[in-house]
Amino acid sequence: MVEIRKKAIKKIKIQKIYGGKASPAPPIGPILGSAGVNIMEFCKQYNSITQNKIGEVCPVVITVYEDKSFSFLIKSTPVSIQLLNIVKKEKGSKESNRSKIGKISFNEIKIIAKNKMEDLNCFSIESAISMVSGTARSMGIEIDR
Repeated sequence: MVEIRKKAIKKIKIQKIYGGKASPAPPIGPILGSAGVNIMEFCKQYNSITQNKIGEVCPVVITVYEDKSFSFLIKSTPVSIQLLNIVKKEKGSKESNRSKIGKISFNEIKIIAKNKMEDLNCFSIESAISMVSGTARSMGIEIDR
């Protein structure tokens, strides 16, 4: 049996897409339409896979092939959004070095780092914790040790 590999012509990353709520409306429709992807088919597949994460931000990387077929990979929720959910705020501090928006425990940082490990560009849990801690500090969130 011979395996035929399709040639990928485009990779599309959509960051702000909510689980179970994909629709052909902007920003999804125009992005996929310009790539020639069947928008409704993507929305159906994405919504069925993310139906247990309704309302959560689930970024996606879509690979478009020559024959206009596609495949996609759903990433975990961005670190900044997970941090904001924990401190129950809408957005980070404008002056992170002066005004703090909340506190987070080191254990919560560790949990986020473990959840996000596969998407981060690091090999050890210590470096993942360091990355998450840096994001927290830049958003004006204090870390309790």
